[in-house]
Amino acid sequence: MILQILHCPHCHGTDIVRHGTTRQGKQRYRCREQPCAGRTFLLDYSYQGQSPEVKQQIVDMAMNASGIRDRARVLHISTNTVLGPYILDRCYCP
Repeated sequence: MILQILHCPHCHGTDIVRHGTTRQGKQRYRCREQPCAGRTFLLDYSYQGQSPEVKQQIVDMAMNASGIRDRARVLHISTNTVLGPYILDRCYCP
């Protein structure tokens, strides 16, 4: 039996439990550390735009004055994925 120690991509904690599967059959994990408050994550995302590394690259490219279409083209993701954080920030959701 091989044990793999998982780390939360948000808080880097190790208190991780399995939390079901996605529609595509991939294993979902949930962090039980206090800072995360039950956030879930996958080890391998089906769509590249959902991974935390790509989201960080989107923010970094925005700080360097890169345009929306330029970010989408370079990262091979949809322009809607690039616009996601901007739309949520401007939307008033009570």
